[in-house]
Amino acid sequence: MTLIVLRSFLITLYMKFLVFQHISVEHPGIFRNFMMRDTISWDTVELDQGESIPDLNDYDALIVMGGPMDVWEEDKYPWLIPEKESIRKAIIELKLPFLGFCLGHQLMAAALGGSVNKMSKPEVGILDIELTAQGQDAVLFSGLQKNIKTLQWHGAAVSKAPLKCSVLASSPACAIQALQYGNHAFSMQCHIELIDSTVSDWAQIPEYADSLEKTAGKNALKELNNAATKNMSDFNQSARIIYDNFVKRII
Repeated sequence: MTLIVLRSFLITLYMKFLVFQHISVEHPGIFRNFMMRDTISWDTVELDQGESIPDLNDYDALIVMGGPMDVWEEDKYPWLIPEKESIRKAIIELKLPFLGFCLGHQLMAAALGGSVNKMSKPEVGILDIELTAQGQDAVLFSGLQKNIKTLQWHGAAVSKAPLKCSVLASSPACAIQALQYGNHAFSMQCHIELIDSTVSDWAQIPEYADSLEKTAGKNALKELNNAATKNMSDFNQSARIIYDNFVKRII
């Protein structure tokens, strides 16, 4: 074992990540396998179950997952208020490495002063995103092609990027598919963290089932599941690269 590899192992051995979840089935997916491989521990806060946000200073990174709620539904989900405050503190004040997916992407944008709005039509399916010029140079996407296969399943989108944020990727239906703030905070509207059960698990969420039906018809679940299975190796490869790039920023 080289000194560099040994140093990296020792650093990750004592790392702890904090994960914000908004529904139990939207977890870090295959990222959990990668964290276990690297002996990185993590604590999950299930915000929709009323769990409290711990002291952010006790963690080496913050990962924020997706969920069926919208960032503006603070009356219905009052915990969105302290969550956005915590995300802003983590990114701006503590400069904590941050990675957000789907709702996590929208929460980062909202917390930093951007805008999130309902889309005229949900974006659902196995679709490509295209890296912008800044995205092609971004450390998070280093080693990936310009076009990346992803799962899209959202009915809201970031309509205005926060100041000081770079737009890293786009799709025909969603101009702001990925964001970067500084050298430590990243977010993606799409999903690459899939595992075999992801589509079937998410299809049980009424809001997601409704958007799938509206977008692709009543029998779309089987087709989406088949397409996800067909592209699973691409998802997993992209996830591995993005995860490794993110962890290298911390080491």
